[in-house]
Amino acid sequence: MSDMAERSTQLIVALDMDAPQDALRLVRRLGPSVDWYKVGNQLFTRHGPETVRALKGMGKQVFLDLKFHDIPNTVAHAVGSAAAIGADMTNVHAGGGPAMLAEAARAGREAGILVIAVTVLTSMGPADIQAVGVHDTPEAQVLRLASLARDCGLPGVVCSALEIGPVRRACGNGFVLVVPGIRPAGAAAGDQVRIMTPGGARAAGATFVVVGRPVYAAADPEATARTIREELDGKG
Repeated sequence: MSDMAERSTQLIVALDMDAPQDALRLVRRLGPSVDWYKVGNQLFTRHGPETVRALKGMGKQVFLDLKFHDIPNTVAHAVGSAAAIGADMTNVHAGGGPAMLAEAARAGREAGILVIAVTVLTSMGPADIQAVGVHDTPEAQVLRLASLARDCGLPGVVCSALEIGPVRRACGNGFVLVVPGIRPAGAAAGDQVRIMTPGGARAAGATFVVVGRPVYAAADPEATARTIREELDGKG
C-alpha cells in the first residue's frame, strides 16, 4: 500500500440535479460531514454560477466539473472564469492536446485554482474507446493521457478507480487523483462501467472520490454519506 493510501481520501458529493434549491437542501442536510461538492453540466447549464456562489457562501469547496475542451486560449479563459466565480477545482479534457493542457495549467496557477485533466470517462469500456479510434485498453489510454497532463504541468487527473494504482506508480504520490464511478457495496452501477467501492478506492490511493446518486438518491443521505466517510477514513 502506498503512502497516499494511508491518508484520508476526501469525499466529493456530486450535485447532479436540476434545481439549486434541491442541491442546497441536500448540502444543508449533510452539514459539516461533507466539505466538497461537485457542480456539473446539468446544474450549471440551467442556472449558471449561482450554485457555486451559494456553496462558497456556506463555506464549502467546489469542484466545477465542466470538462473544458477547446482551443488553448478559450480554455485558459474558461479556467480563469471558473476561479473568478469561486470554484476551487475545475477540469479539462486531456484529449485537447499538449498546447491546451499547458495553457490550462498556466491559467490555473495564475488564478489559484486546481486544474485537473479528464482521461477516459468511467462510462467507457474497451468497446467504447475502440469505437472512437483508440486501439488500446482503457488503462493504457488513461496512462498515456495522465502522463501527458503531468508533463504539461497539470497537478492531477480524473481517472476510474481501476487505474489508480498504475497512474499513481507512473505519476507519483503527489499527483492528484479524482475518482468518479464510486459505488458503495450493493449500490447499482447505473451508467458507470469501471467502478469500485469507497474503501477500495482509498486503499488504491485516490485523493478524492466523487459520489452522486448513491448519496442524493438514498433514503437517508446523511447515513449513506457517513458510511462512505467512515470507509474513506479506514473505519468501515
